[in-house]
Amino acid sequence: MVFAGVWLLLMLGIALLADVVSPYGYTALDLRNRLSPPIGFGGVAPHPLGTDELGRDVLSRLVYSIRMSLLIAFGATIIGAVIGTTLGFLAAHCRGVVDQVVLALVDFSASLPFLILALSVLAFFGNSLTLFVCLLGLHAWERYARIARGLAVSAGAQGYAAAVRQLGASPWRVYGRHVLPNIASTLIVSMTLAFPEIILLESGLSFLGLGVQPPETSLGSMVGYGREYLTRAPWILLSPAAVIVLTTFSVSVLGDWLRDRLDPTLR
Repeated sequence: MVFAGVWLLLMLGIALLADVVSPYGYTALDLRNRLSPPIGFGGVAPHPLGTDELGRDVLSRLVYSIRMSLLIAFGATIIGAVIGTTLGFLAAHCRGVVDQVVLALVDFSASLPFLILALSVLAFFGNSLTLFVCLLGLHAWERYARIARGLAVSAGAQGYAAAVRQLGASPWRVYGRHVLPNIASTLIVSMTLAFPEIILLESGLSFLGLGVQPPETSLGSMVGYGREYLTRAPWILLSPAAVIVLTTFSVSVLGDWLRDRLDPTLR
């Protein structure tokens, strides 16, 4: 857990201070040192993690890729949580036909292969960063909807929610001020579990060329770009791949730790 916390803080610090810690611009070229290996493997000092075939510094591109991938993952996770929680509360409040429609949408979304849907949407509508983040935000929203609906129905049967409702509080106040704070811990744990999945989805789509488009860079696009030079310059691919593995592992460890601390049934 200590390693996971330190690693995630390091990644957040790099993402926030990318313009400061990056030694070069991620599009800057050094044609004299193309495909230069990392230091310790015959590389040159100005490029500690080596360069690609255009002479771009791998370390600088890695720093900006971390910022882009975390931005996409955070944005998509928040979008999915907001959509799912809102629909879950709507189903719990209205019940009846609305509840059945929301549950049908949840079952439909859970049964649909998301990767195939993402490939189809991006291939048909083209790609932009906003569309990409919103599309990834639709991943796993049904989990939040099920959790929010179930916990909201349970809270509605308890005394505090019924008492506030009888005092004349509006539904926005009941669910936003009283129900949401009581189920926030469960939703936060679900977000930490969905976060690494979104990072892997972004990496997979960028690897296929349908994610972040040049000249922008992300961890997945670096891996996809480096596969063409796997035998000649493996350092182009190995650095972002290692960051993806360690980041997803750290977020998963954090999610397990939060679940153990916040779930009263495990105490």
